[in-house]
Amino acid sequence: MSTSTEPNQPILRVPGVRALVWMSLFGFAGYALLLPTAPLWATRGGADEGGAGLVNAVLMLATVAFQTTVPWALRRLGWRATLVAGVLLLGLPSLAFLLTDQLGWILVASAVRGAGFAVVTVCGATAIAELVDASRRGRAIGVYGLAVAAPQVFLTPSAAWVAEAVDFRVVFVLGTLPALAVPFALALGRRLDDVAGAPVPDSAVAHPGRGRMLLALALPSLVLLAVTTPGGALLTFAPQLGYGALVAMAGLFGLTVAAALSRWLVGGMADRYGPRRFVPPLLALCAAGLVLCGWSLTGSGPGAAGLIAGMTVVGVSYGSLQNLTLVTAFAAVPDRERSVASAVWNIGFDTGTGLGSLVVGFIAAGTSFTVGLLTTAALCVVVALIALVGGSRRTATV
Repeated sequence: MSTSTEPNQPILRVPGVRALVWMSLFGFAGYALLLPTAPLWATRGGADEGGAGLVNAVLMLATVAFQTTVPWALRRLGWRATLVAGVLLLGLPSLAFLLTDQLGWILVASAVRGAGFAVVTVCGATAIAELVDASRRGRAIGVYGLAVAAPQVFLTPSAAWVAEAVDFRVVFVLGTLPALAVPFALALGRRLDDVAGAPVPDSAVAHPGRGRMLLALALPSLVLLAVTTPGGALLTFAPQLGYGALVAMAGLFGLTVAAALSRWLVGGMADRYGPRRFVPPLLALCAAGLVLCGWSLTGSGPGAAGLIAGMTVVGVSYGSLQNLTLVTAFAAVPDRERSVASAVWNIGFDTGTGLGSLVVGFIAAGTSFTVGLLTTAALCVVVALIALVGGSRRTATV
């Protein structure tokens, strides 16, 4: 059950929310810094585009694998122990990059970080649903989304530039920032352990079978996967698209700012109108932005300006659909299964990010980045059609 009892209480004044925001800021700072930098570090060690793509693919593969265990960990270990382990596993392995630029060791460190990222992502999304009542969940997810996106806005665009213009070691030391979130993880964990021990109303106990619940989560997860696949590709490969570090930084800034603002602003619209009607047009918008990005990489395209504009357009869909699909996921399950909904949603998010890194990387190695990005645009169009048909049949589904 949610702990917010005052409907007009500001989201940030709900007990536990500020600790969640600070934990998320530190946690995602480490993630944002290394997302473009670790693959670039691998290329310095001799890896090709496919090898560089493996770095974030392994990070996300490990994340997805461990996300399936987070609901179990919360039940067995409690919130405090699980959260502290998560921020430490996400932050401390960044120091390993100081020791080597060889792909094998980079992949090992990325896998360990993925385990920590699994905890931070699943617990963060679950916590906001535990702390804030359902009537304001879209707005609450928007606030949480700002905390998640802010590090990406300021750090992801500049990380690769700092690494190349200053020193990779600066980025790797800053990559340990999640470990500094231990005090906030403890404070949030204490609050949520208390909530977990509170009695649950009978109406919240009855729930459909696990199969029906997972089926209800399938479509929002597919929508999320469709938009995070190109998002992950752009976040990973922006420094390698041929226009240099400054253009990559500008494109990533446009993508992350658009994602942060849209994820925040769409929350109130989701609370008022429901999320379903917005999904197909946002997927179509994402496809259009990707086509512009791909065209910009050809000799006859609009060049760097087109790439920056295209990445910004993708960012609008990337941020909005994160909020809308998470609202839908929580609405599809009973209160006691929020951690399951969060795990499934995060699996969709991180699977898409990993696929974008892996698939687009290997397509680019064999053909070009233009072909890779156009492939992800086609995926968005197909899923938009699925969402349009599925939404017309079931009003409760995205």
